[in-house]
This record gives sequence, structure tokens and C-alpha cells, in this order.
Amino acid sequence: MGEARGRAGAAASGGGVPVEGGVKAGGTLGLPGAVALVVGNIVGTGIFLLPASLAAIGSVSVLVLLLVTVGAIALAVVFGWLGNRIPAGGGPYAYARGAFGEFAGFWVAWSFWLTAWIGNAGIAYAWVGYVNSLFGWRADNALQNIVIGLVGLWIPAVINLSGVKNIGLFQIVTTVLKFAPLLFVGIVGVFFVKAANFPAWNATGGSQLAAISLAAGLILFAYSGMESVTIVAERLRDPARMIGKASVYGVLACAAMYLLATVAIFGTVPSGQLTQSTAPFADAINNMFGGSVWGKVMAACAVVSGIGALNGWTMLVAEMPMAAARDRMFPRPFAKLSRRGAPVFGILLGTVLTSLMLAYAYLGSENGFDTILLLASFTSALPYFFSAAAQLFWLVTGGREIDRTRLARDLVITGLAVLFGGWIVYGAGADAALYGVLMMLVGVPVYIWVKARRGEYGPGQVDRRHATPVS
Repeated sequence: MGEARGRAGAAASGGGVPVEGGVKAGGTLGLPGAVALVVGNIVGTGIFLLPASLAAIGSVSVLVLLLVTVGAIALAVVFGWLGNRIPAGGGPYAYARGAFGEFAGFWVAWSFWLTAWIGNAGIAYAWVGYVNSLFGWRADNALQNIVIGLVGLWIPAVINLSGVKNIGLFQIVTTVLKFAPLLFVGIVGVFFVKAANFPAWNATGGSQLAAISLAAGLILFAYSGMESVTIVAERLRDPARMIGKASVYGVLACAAMYLLATVAIFGTVPSGQLTQSTAPFADAINNMFGGSVWGKVMAACAVVSGIGALNGWTMLVAEMPMAAARDRMFPRPFAKLSRRGAPVFGILLGTVLTSLMLAYAYLGSENGFDTILLLASFTSALPYFFSAAAQLFWLVTGGREIDRTRLARDLVITGLAVLFGGWIVYGAGADAALYGVLMMLVGVPVYIWVKARRGEYGPGQVDRRHATPVS
């Protein structure tokens, strides 16, 4: 991506590397909107249902949440450095391509695209549980749940088709409406915590390492979205400066809220009730104050939160392949924009695939939410790993100017981010890794087809139709 857009400038990123891929300021999103996009995409309905899954693993999940948070913050810092170097948009795709070449860039773009529409199904799955809780509907009717989920998926699709200005405003409104209530549960809930409510340290019956890895695989999904502004960088007013700030501010805000809320829910909802809950935050509020009114309020907040997250992720479903398509690495329809500036093909295709994944979660999977989370964690860990590896590449190869006084610090932070990505691949588990690799392999024929359309058949080969060397 950086090579396709040209090289610019002398402004230094982390480690003192120069900026590549010069981009003029002038996007529509300022820093508040960018932070709102990060927080809005991170805090979806996944966190609203996650405590139930973590309770089944045990209280060790709180420790794992702390460890994953350290890795997430390190990765957010690395995204800031990389975004400063390549502020032209494309995020992990552009970073991997710039460091490791064309196929690595495609591989990462394909993996992130999978993550975006698979993860949207997980958000929608959790969102359905809170819609049922809000209106008092039964939660065991698969067809009803699918219909509700489809409504939640296609409303954001319509918003995204209307243009980026509406997206930014919608993200700010939904982020404000959901952040305050979640923080309220985390802070006020601490005063209602009872030690007897906490689940066993390791409730899985397996080894400590297996429990820690499983919790890590689930928790990563709760941080998915930290890379949001790196992908839509050209929509920002000052991408080189704002990417790092928005990423770090967003992760820190979410980390504080996650830690407080998880402890509060573990301590206010008995573990037996929590592991069976489809609306843990609503149950926590009801247990704190009695009755069901406040639980309804929390369910309403979760519904708003889910729409905001689905809106932001629908944007990312289309933006990553759009960046790759502009570099002729994805099929051309992904790059076409409507009169309102919306990548219509990417939005529609992503939403259709998400709808199919949601239907599978209800009809073909025993534990739909965990299945989606672990699969999305695996596919998202690959772009994270390659992004961190790209920063490590620039630091150690000497291919760019390095500030020696900060090299040790930068290597430590980048090393943590690399280990974080690798750990999550392991924590996703064997089943998620198997299905994830199979879905990744489906992308190889797409890459071959795109290369053939470009008339490229390998290094040094000639496109005989035009008798010109292929670069």
C-alpha cells in the first residue's frame, strides 16, 4: 500500500523511522470520532456476553484479562508507529505488504476480511440475547433469533451505504450511550461484590495452561477493533498523528472498563447462574438492585452498543478489501465507490456472509458464540502478528533510519506485540485453527485469479498477450 501511494517524508514514527505513503489531511473524522470508532468497535456486544463464557473457565480469567490487556496496549502502540510510517490506510494489510511483499499483504488482507464478517456474526449473536432480554422474548427459538440478528446486521449496512459522515456521527452517539452504563456497572458493582459468587479458579477441570490459553483466545475478541483507525486512515483529518493516539486511548479506556466490569459481574452473579446467562450485565444489575427494571435499562444499552459495533465493523468489512483492491490485490468490485463514497460491493457481500455465519451459529453449532469467537480470534491474530512482525522487521534490518536511543524500548514493546499475536493463535484452539487455516487457503485461488487478471505469472515471466515484461 505504501509503495502504491508513494513515499514521503521525514516525520519519525516509533523507533525514528520515516513516514511512508504520504497522505494529505482532509478526511472527515477528527480525534473524538476516531477514538469513538476504536471504542465503538472494541466494545460491541461481545463484552456484554463474554463474562458468561469466562465464568465457565474460572476466576483465572481475570488474570488472563490483565495479561491480554498488556499485549493489547503494546500492539496499540505498535499500530501508532506503523500508522505514522504508512498513514495512507489499509492497516495491517499495508504494513505486511510493505515489509514482506505482495503475497503477505494479500494473506493478511484476506485474514482480516474473514475476521470482520465472522466477528460481526459474534456481535450479532450476543446482540440477539439482549434484544430478547429487553422485550422478554424467549431465547430458545432459533428462527426468531436469526430474524432478529438479520435486522441488527442490515440496519448498519444501510447506514454505511449512506456515506462516511453518517458513520462518524452514529459512532459518537452510540459510543457515548453505551460507555457510561458499562462504566457504571463496573464502578457501582464493586460495592455489591460477594466472594462466594466468584467461580472456581479453574472451572474447566483441565490444566491451568489450557484454561489460560482458552480464556486468552476468547478475550482477544473483546479487543478486536483496536486496529480500526489504521484501516480507515484516509478518512482521518491528520492520520499520521491521530492513528497512534486514537488506538492507545481507545484500548486504555476499554481495558479499564473491562477489568472493572468483569470483576463486578463475577462478584454479583453466582457462577451457576452466570454460566447459563444470555444477558450477564442485565442479571448483574438485577442482582444489585432487585427487580427487573434496571436489567431492562442495561439490556437497552447493550442493544445500542451492538448496533454501534455492527455499524463500525460493517465499515471495516468493506474498507480493508477496498484498500487491497486499489492495489489490485483484491477483485476490482471491492474498490468501486458509490456517489456517497461507500464501497457498496464490500458492504453487501460482507453482510451476506455474516448473515450466513449467524444462521450457522444457531442451526449448526452447539455453542455458537464461543465457536465464532475462537474462529474470529484465530483469523484476527494473524494480521496482528504480521503487523507487529513488520515493525520488528523495520527495527532490526537497518532498512530504515533507527533512533538508537529508543531502540531497546521499541524492541521490547514490539516483541511483546509479536508474542501476543502468537499466543492468541495458540489459545484459539485446534478446531478454530483447523477451520481458520482452511478458510485462509480458500484465499489462494483468489490471489491466483487476481494475478492472472493482471497478466502476471511469476517473477521474470512475460505477459505474452502484450509481449511486455511483468514487473
